[in-house]
Amino acid sequence: MYARTFGAATLGVDGLIISVEVDSANGMPAFDIVGLPSTAVRESKERVRTAIKNSGLRSRAEKITVNLAPANVRKESAGLDLPIAIGLLAAQGRLRPSVCEEFLFISELSLEGNLRSVAGVLPIAITARAEGFKKIIVAQENINEALLVEGLEVYAPKNLIDLVDFLDGEIELSPATPQPIHEPEGFVELVDDFADVQGQFMAKRALEIAAAGGHNVLMVGVPGSGKTMLAKRMSSILPEMTREEALEVTKIYSIAGKLPKGSGLVTKRPFQHPNHDASTAAIIGGGTNPTPGQVTLAHNGVLFLDELPEFNKNTLEALREPIEERQITISRVSNTLTFPSSIILICAMNPCPCGWNGDNDHLCRCSTVDIKRYTRKLSGPLLDRIDIQIRVPRVKYDELSSRRRNESSSSIRKRVSAAREIQTQRLSKYRLFCNAQMPHALIQEICILEPAAEELLKEVFDAKKLSTRSYDRIIKVGRTIADLDGGTDTILSRHVAEAIKLRSDFDIDS
Repeated sequence: MYARTFGAATLGVDGLIISVEVDSANGMPAFDIVGLPSTAVRESKERVRTAIKNSGLRSRAEKITVNLAPANVRKESAGLDLPIAIGLLAAQGRLRPSVCEEFLFISELSLEGNLRSVAGVLPIAITARAEGFKKIIVAQENINEALLVEGLEVYAPKNLIDLVDFLDGEIELSPATPQPIHEPEGFVELVDDFADVQGQFMAKRALEIAAAGGHNVLMVGVPGSGKTMLAKRMSSILPEMTREEALEVTKIYSIAGKLPKGSGLVTKRPFQHPNHDASTAAIIGGGTNPTPGQVTLAHNGVLFLDELPEFNKNTLEALREPIEERQITISRVSNTLTFPSSIILICAMNPCPCGWNGDNDHLCRCSTVDIKRYTRKLSGPLLDRIDIQIRVPRVKYDELSSRRRNESSSSIRKRVSAAREIQTQRLSKYRLFCNAQMPHALIQEICILEPAAEELLKEVFDAKKLSTRSYDRIIKVGRTIADLDGGTDTILSRHVAEAIKLRSDFDIDS
């Protein structure tokens, strides 16, 4: 007998509906799964048979063939356990096939027949709604994630026997409702705040401008100057995520299996801090079946690369595409996938191998050759894509011991949000949301410099032999400074002067 159910997997950052066709016929007992199943999916036949038996259900020893369509896409999800089990029961007459086709089934099965959570439920639910599904079955840990998609009835039985009885009409299941998220008792979350940072006024100003315009930053300073402390507080001054941005981030974390069980919408902007020994695939994304890397996990947030010259040169060069295009395309023989990577890149490094070059109070023992070798991994094209490049000096004792209360992140965020609102109004018709995203043609159209600012930029451009990309980025940073200054229509000379200072404060060749 033939039956069909529907399951799902993920492909890139989207869901993929899988038609699960099951045929159970007389013949030598066998259980074959075809349609490019992965090892995890091929092993599902053992989980399915054992789960059915341990649930007290009967499965005849027949020749069973399961086809997963479309057959030209490799299936990686253990969440196909449930649709295979339901399809098998329907093919052997235990369930009515017509009823089973009304639902989308997304769950792994334990050997005792319990439903287990899987990754990628949110993008699958979004795709299910787009393809006309009204009802989906998930594990209880995936309820909040599935309920983020409006227009779907979500059911979450505890185990396989409850689901079979529900599909048979023997018991009723009410559509699931949002589940409370329980924090550990006595848990106090420590919040990183700019009020904790003593001194470093220029660095804090640079990060405020970066947050307001979505600009990338390179901080160069001696050990212990506070570079990491500053970078970790960057997320605290970025504007609150819109619901659309939060859904994008939650989709990515869902696919990557990074959502805590029972959690719903991710509301905090991501902050990713990979170690310098991370592989290119871990940072950019990849694998036989490509999965998101750190640059995608940081989408709509911050990617922080500490000790920048310690990263593999190929990894650093691979960052050029996601920085410029705000997406990363990974090609394999079977398919080509595109992952989003709209990030603010924050980089930090010492000025030399020993760390004390340029410090008045410590002796640098590095030769010119040592320093050149240390910075060789940082190519000109990569540095060209970093809008703000500053030195971070060592904090003086008087600043460190001061009892003066510094400006809080919430206060800085208000200015940043106001500047972003100005940019949204200016750029929304181009489907952009911050100044850093403006292409050259748009800069020429809407970034108007006063004559004095034009003359200043010309002098610097000729003196420093700047590239076209550097020219564009100085203007974009100047536009952001003007937005923080109340959104003046014209970019003034003081805005351009500060933008130039923020780009030329550190020279990699000095």
